[in-house]
Amino acid sequence: MTLLALGINHRTASIAVREQVAFTPAQLNHALMELRALPQISEAAVLSTCNRTELYCVTDAAGEKVVLDWLSRFHRLQVDELTHCAYHYLDNEAVRHLMRVAVGLDSMVLGEPQILGQLKEAYQQAREAQGLGSELERLFQHTFAVAKQVRTETGIGKNPVSIAYAAVSMASRIFDDFGRSKALLIGAGETIELVARHLHEAGVRKLTVANRTRERAEKVSAPLGGTAITLPEIPAALEEADIVISSTAAPLPILGKGMVERALKKRRHRPVFMVDIAVPRDIEPEVGDLADVFLYTVDDLEEVIQENRRHRQVAADQAESLIEHGVSGWQHERRIRHGGELIRGYRRHGESLRDAARDQALERLARGEDPTKVVERLAHQLANRLMHQPTQTLRDAASQEDHALLEAAPRLLMPPKPAFEKPSTSTANRQKDDTPA
Repeated sequence: MTLLALGINHRTASIAVREQVAFTPAQLNHALMELRALPQISEAAVLSTCNRTELYCVTDAAGEKVVLDWLSRFHRLQVDELTHCAYHYLDNEAVRHLMRVAVGLDSMVLGEPQILGQLKEAYQQAREAQGLGSELERLFQHTFAVAKQVRTETGIGKNPVSIAYAAVSMASRIFDDFGRSKALLIGAGETIELVARHLHEAGVRKLTVANRTRERAEKVSAPLGGTAITLPEIPAALEEADIVISSTAAPLPILGKGMVERALKKRRHRPVFMVDIAVPRDIEPEVGDLADVFLYTVDDLEEVIQENRRHRQVAADQAESLIEHGVSGWQHERRIRHGGELIRGYRRHGESLRDAARDQALERLARGEDPTKVVERLAHQLANRLMHQPTQTLRDAASQEDHALLEAAPRLLMPPKPAFEKPSTSTANRQKDDTPA
């Protein structure tokens, strides 16, 4: 059986294709059972995110075509639509790919940590749908162990590489306890939405989103338990805000020096952390001159991000090395498992021959046959049965000039010779007889 990883991702397929191939939570359980029911598939797991859809299967040699055909049928797509953007990896390459995905080396944002959680969810869903057998079960457990080692030893996820995350990371340097901090976010685009999620994950619970339209602000704030306001309401909200992050498409600044000064007086000059992500700027540069304001611009964040990218790339190189060790460890474990299966099969075969010969001998003894002759026949019969298949295989190997098998045969079939052999009695006697008087 072959280990197969097949899928599409943000590098190989457009978002339009990724949307069509993605599995909804409602589809996933049915999809796993349907995939697992294919005659060529013995185990299956599905990873489906906004950036990738990947199927991990234990299958026969032609499995990639079967899985690709099934994927196109399930999503009602032409196979040709998937063929040009799908990739597949087999055995060790599949293991390496899964490990790279788990640690974020194959992600849009290098080293992003969310993918590991998504992969663990995919593993759990496959388990509940009875899609996992011993091969994928061990592979996922081994992959999670390697991912933990990479996260621990390289720090690949410690340095933020997105504008939104870098802004929140900078805020954390100023505020020890986000739980007591109040945040005001201006704008409701994708960047502010990410900032809001990052702040919420960091512990900020008092979140206000200001936007030109209240409806759009509510879409960002409501899922996080925040408050939505319009732009004219900003001055009042500014008086309560410890963190202000702005990203709008406004042509002129939204926060001027005078507005911030008035808010600081009401705050009794408690410090405010501000990040202006917008271009053109949302916050007048003069605001940075105020004593109680820590103002950063998108250029400041870019410097942090570029430095962090360099750190992550160093960590990524270290991660690749750890993954190679992980793949080697998987190969070693797999060889041991397969060797154990072969040994168990061979022993079962030998035991069945033994049992058959023993039963026949007992029957002869029960009929009153001579015990000595029964034992002799048992020994002769058992030896012949044990040697028959290896003898036939050696004959075939000799006729086909299978030198590898012929060279390995003595190690498998012949007992090792001791370093020093004692001469037999007859040989010793002949040596004595031949000794001149």
